[in-house]
Amino acid sequence: MAGPAQITSVEAIEAFRADLIVYLGQMRPVVDEVGSELVRMKAWLQTEQRQHWEQQARLRQRRLEEAQAELFNARLSTIQDSTILQNLAVQRTRQAVQEAETKLSRMKKWDRELENLADPLVKQVEQLQGFLSTDMARGVEVLNQILLAMEAYTRLKPSGSPTDAAPPADTNESNTPA
Repeated sequence: MAGPAQITSVEAIEAFRADLIVYLGQMRPVVDEVGSELVRMKAWLQTEQRQHWEQQARLRQRRLEEAQAELFNARLSTIQDSTILQNLAVQRTRQAVQEAETKLSRMKKWDRELENLADPLVKQVEQLQGFLSTDMARGVEVLNQILLAMEAYTRLKPSGSPTDAAPPADTNESNTPA
């Protein structure tokens, strides 16, 4: 080495290391929450919503069949005024059945699209989790090693410095015992 290293701020490295540890402590839960939210959303779409709209489609189909049966009975009866109400009820229930079927088909489409769109994002989140848990943790360890090396280096005394010489002899003769 040509000369001593000019170490001016070990504190800056210590502060960076502390900030990195705080950052990792804050980011890990956030990234974990993003991953959990994606899983919850997929489960909600694939189970709850699918079951809901399948049940609604069955229920509305039953109501349509009941309304059609009432219309058929009203047509067989001699009262002509009541068939108008049954026709309206059949039309409304048909619309409700169509709405449920439309929503169910949209939900199935969203489910397929969610898989295609979310999988690359899930992989990116997993990569970020891996980066935070392994690479950044290694970075903290490297900073620890750098700090230890710098502390050891600053404790070394350079050769040939005045502190290596013997302490000066006491020149005051009055303190010498006679």
